[in-house]
Amino acid sequence: MTAPSTVTPLVPTHWSPEQALAVFECLHTLREALWVVYGPQVQQAWRDQLGPEQDLPEFDPGAPF
Repeated sequence: MTAPSTVTPLVPTHWSPEQALAVFECLHTLREALWVVYGPQVQQAWRDQLGPEQDLPEFDPGAPF
């Protein structure tokens, strides 16, 4: 089986499925641990990257859609 053409050179293409799974599980565990410690900060960083905070427009229930 050949690797998809979208695989970056940073990912070895010679690993066995078992090796790839071990790395995947390690990264998953690391991601969970980072989320426990830094979850709120990560969420804020995502929001900051999406764009500056903007005030919500005034809501007028009588305005047509």
